[in-house]
Amino acid sequence: MDEKYAQHLERVRARRAQLREALAAQFPEPVELTVELGCGHGHYLTAYAEMFPGEQCVGLDIINQRVRKANQKREKRGLRNLQFVRAEANEFLLCLPPHVVLRRSLILFNDPWPKARHHKNRLIQPAFLHLLGRFVPEGAPLYFRTDHEGFFAWTVEHLEAHPCWQIDPAEPWRFEAGSIFQGYAPAYQSLVALRTGAPADMKMGGLLQPMEEEHLGAKHREG
Repeated sequence: MDEKYAQHLERVRARRAQLREALAAQFPEPVELTVELGCGHGHYLTAYAEMFPGEQCVGLDIINQRVRKANQKREKRGLRNLQFVRAEANEFLLCLPPHVVLRRSLILFNDPWPKARHHKNRLIQPAFLHLLGRFVPEGAPLYFRTDHEGFFAWTVEHLEAHPCWQIDPAEPWRFEAGSIFQGYAPAYQSLVALRTGAPADMKMGGLLQPMEEEHLGAKHREG
């Protein structure tokens, strides 16, 4: 391992330690969350939190400006059941306290990484689906929507191959609301997958070795 990459990993460890501490303080007791993994400017989740005030909602994004704009929407509407966090999705899950339950998970118009050599950067990967499954109870839904046909086919393939998830064409889409990304899309595809009863152990079902787990999400930009 060269020195620059070692320094990068040290920054990753420090960032995760800070995130782990913040999430432990934010969720000191068992709680059920609705989480949007890649919330953009927060349009959808803000509308969702207004519609369902009894649900605790958390939106994640890795871009500071998006999180700031999302928090401005939350503050303007006085939504106490909504929080926005700057974090990469894998790192959020790695740092989340084990007593947190993700009752509903949303992935809407996530970066499709269209070039073949970049497919490894797509959020939907076997390791991510296993990691998400640690916090999702049996029968709980994952809502996915994209305007990229290749990414949709990729997601279907990965969900069908993963023991923790089963696509359910009969499961309804819970809530519709506009967003910047959806407004740009001339057409899009959606699916709902439900958590199966398959276990998602702490070693991620052998998908990753312990040393590899710390690299999950580490290559995502920090801007």
